[in-house]
Parts: sequence; C-alpha cells; structure tokens
Amino acid sequence: MKVERKPSSKLSNFRDIPPLLTLFALGVNVTSQTQVVRGTVGREALLSVSYSSSSADKPVIKWQVKKDKVKPVTVVQSIGTEIIGNLRPEFRHRIQVFENGSLLLHNLQLSDEGTYEVEISITDDTFTGEHYIELTVDVPVSKPYIQMMASSVLEYSEHFHLHCSHDNGTKPTYSWLKGGKVLTNDSRLLLSHDQKVLTISRVLMSDDDVYACTVENPISSMKSIPVRLTVYRRSSLYIILSTGGIFLLITLVTVCACWKPSKTERPIWSTPRRYPRSPSPLAQPLPQPLPAPLLRPVCSPARSPANSPGSSPRSFSPVRRVRPPVGIPVSHLPVEAECTEPSDQTLGSSQH
Repeated sequence: MKVERKPSSKLSNFRDIPPLLTLFALGVNVTSQTQVVRGTVGREALLSVSYSSSSADKPVIKWQVKKDKVKPVTVVQSIGTEIIGNLRPEFRHRIQVFENGSLLLHNLQLSDEGTYEVEISITDDTFTGEHYIELTVDVPVSKPYIQMMASSVLEYSEHFHLHCSHDNGTKPTYSWLKGGKVLTNDSRLLLSHDQKVLTISRVLMSDDDVYACTVENPISSMKSIPVRLTVYRRSSLYIILSTGGIFLLITLVTVCACWKPSKTERPIWSTPRRYPRSPSPLAQPLPQPLPAPLLRPVCSPARSPANSPGSSPRSFSPVRRVRPPVGIPVSHLPVEAECTEPSDQTLGSSQH
C-alpha cells in the first residue's frame, strides 16, 4: 500500500510567487544616477532619468516642479519625445524631452530652482514609475577681497577687525585661513555668525601672519589675495614717546584755540597801517625840470696885487655855488660853466 504524500506548504507558497513577479513586470521602473543637479544661471541643466518596461509602446512622460510647499506646476507633457499641449510662458522655447524620459532645460533662470518629479506610464502597464530630482540654480561667486583698518597694529590692541567681501554670487559661505590653515572660533579669534568678519579680541605677537578668506557656493569657489598683518611690540620707550607726543599736540591745540591777538599788537606778517598826514611841500610831487637857459660864466673879479700889497692873491672857486630851492633835489638843477683865468696874452690883447 502506497502512502500518498501531501504537498508541503512551502511548495504551495512557491507556486504563488510567479503571479506576483508577473504583476511587477507589468509596471514601469524609473531610475536616476543623481538626486541633485547643480545648475548655473544662463547655462543648461539635464535632469537625467531612465525607465524599463515590458511594453514596446511609447511612454507618456510628465514633468512637474514643486517650490516651497506650493502646489506642483506642470512643466511639460509628451508622448515619447513629442510634446503635447501648450507650455507655460516661463518654459516656452527652453524645454527638450528625450526618449528615456530625461528633461533638458536651456538658459537657466533662478526661478527654475525646485524639486522636479517625473511620471512615466505606458498603456499596457499597470503601474506608473515616478522619480524626484532636486535642481539648484546659482550665480558663480566673484573673487573676494579683505578690508581691514590698517596693515599694522600694536601688540595688545583690542578688537581688530578683518572683513571679507565679494561682489557677485548666490548662497555664499565664508571661511578664513591663517598661514594657510583653516581658522575656527576660539577665545581670541572670533568669527561672526555668517563668518564674514574675523575679530581679534586682543592682538598678540603670534597674530603677525598672512590672512586670506574663501567664498564658495554650490557651483563655484574663490579665494582672496592674502594680506599681511604686521604686529609691533609695545615697548615702554614707545609708550613714553607716544604719550609725550599726544600731550604736546593737545597743548599746542589748546594754546592756538585760546590765544587771541591784542589790539595794540600787530602780526609780523601783516602790512603796516598808513595814517593820513598834513600836506607838506615835500610830499608834493616834484616838478619836472624845465630846459635850462644858457648861463654866462660868472667869475669873481680877481684881486689885483695893488689892492693887497705884499700879499699873494686869494684863491677863489671858478664855479658859482647856487643853493637849491626847498623841495628840488640838486640833480635837477642846471650845471653852470666853469670860468678859467685869463692868460697874460689875453689881457694884453684886450689892452690893445
């Protein structure tokens, strides 16, 4: 007598699996190699996906975008690569769909940023495949630069600031380097909440070094030109000199501010005052000299020996001295001709 074996429960469960595999085979499976795409303003972004299906029919592809908890907006619908319906104005002439379901966006705008969802379905398939891709759109950052109060500072100075700035770029993040090493917050070197400002709370000689800042965003990174911060040691001699110089400057400023010239004193650089005087003949303009008339030589008569017997004749000046009038200089007077003594021959001829 043969004993019939009953089929085991395991075998019955195994027989139930093929219908489930057949059911999943009727669906569309969508995959992608990336979950986040970084886009640049003015360039292109490819949202790459692929799908698998047992059907040879063309898929129906639908792309939607969702921004900040707002209802999803339809970007494009197509059967295969053929777009159906009308595109929204912001996506018109910028959309291209590929056979594998990928979406290409031309001339990216900042408003294109968001979460994109693709749905791919085939008529003969039971299930629709879905997938999500995050798209970010940014402007590249420009080269940053450092601004500080001075390139040198005294030891033990309080609150010395270094500012990192840049002109262009979205979503910037800042970081600082000292001597080529990344800086972090400590007891003296303090970074602001956005790490844009570096503050040295109390300057020490160890802070004498080269500093640089870095700005980056999801698509770019730039480093500033390194700057040198020189720290001078604060010696007692320097303190004495600096204190004396400041005191002297304050004294000079105080004296200059309080000093007022008296009425009797006249600054040495001012012009002398002129007071009116009573009219005087000497103050009148000098008359122009007139043409001098011809003057005869006037000679003093010679004393004859008879007038003074036994004595030699008295010497006389051959030029007549005339006293100039008051107010007329001697240079303006005419010169009189000199008179010469008559010789014996002249006297003899005059007697004849």
